Amino acid sequence: MSSFPKLKNKAILAPMAGVTDVAFRALARDYGAALTYTEFVSSAGIVRGNMETLRMLKVDSSEKPIGVQLFGSSTEEVVKAAILLENKFDVIDINCGCPAYKVIKTGAGSDMLRKPELIGELVGKVVSAVKKPVTVKLRLGTDSKNINALKVARIVEDAGASAITVHGRTARQGYSGNADWDIIRKVKESVNIPVIGNGDVFKPQDFKERLEESGVDYIMIGRAAMTNPYIFRQIIDYLDLGVYEWADKKEIFKAYIKKAENYNIDYQQVKNHALSFTKGLVGGKNLRTELVKCKTIEDVKKFMNKI
Repeated sequence: MSSFPKLKNKAILAPMAGVTDVAFRALARDYGAALTYTEFVSSAGIVRGNMETLRMLKVDSSEKPIGVQLFGSSTEEVVKAAILLENKFDVIDINCGCPAYKVIKTGAGSDMLRKPELIGELVGKVVSAVKKPVTVKLRLGTDSKNINALKVARIVEDAGASAITVHGRTARQGYSGNADWDIIRKVKESVNIPVIGNGDVFKPQDFKERLEESGVDYIMIGRAAMTNPYIFRQIIDYLDLGVYEWADKKEIFKAYIKKAENYNIDYQQVKNHALSFTKGLVGGKNLRTELVKCKTIEDVKKFMNKI
């Protein structure tokens, strides 16, 4: 078993479909993210050479450390995908937490929580097949009557996982209700490998409170980073100095667009990020209505410059 890499700080960028492209990861890294992940990708797509899946795996040689998150219900395909990707990535994560119907209907993502022993078997086979650290991301359970995060955590630790990420909701909850950091704390207390907490960390104060109350080793930031990738710099400053500043979202987007053009990110992806960056701005809803009308990257740039 390979050890989870020692990170420069405790803030990690979550793998997010349609969000964590190479340009966005570079931006988050500039602002201080200690570890970044690609969008989560289908093991079957990798094994079969699906071009759209492979496009999501574009990385820059400067991205260190960089992780990839795999999902799939076929042990054979997940193992093959991990072998194909291990030379390109520093961490290989197995998704056992995605609540999206299109994922769980295939038996992948959070549907795997129904069969903890099979998760352990899968993790064990991937660990045996690759030299890079293998980690698992999971939820508390499938629903409130089937909370089994502690059991799954112990199983994957025994199978050789190098770290575990726990999102503090059940699959049934999706993103409704509140993340239960008390259960995350119990997971941390029950295993001897690093635990990464995830859920409802929207500002630096949240980060500090969750870190202290749960004792986790790291915290993974997802939705908050979508609209404010500068949150990583804010977290670092708040933990070190007790204060933090806000950055101009227009300037953040300019930094993103520069990287997006450098990496040839497609227009729709750039437009989606522009839509995210306008959230929280005065008149944001009207801005997004106008943004939808943009037809090219140049249109998006001109519009964002006028804000």
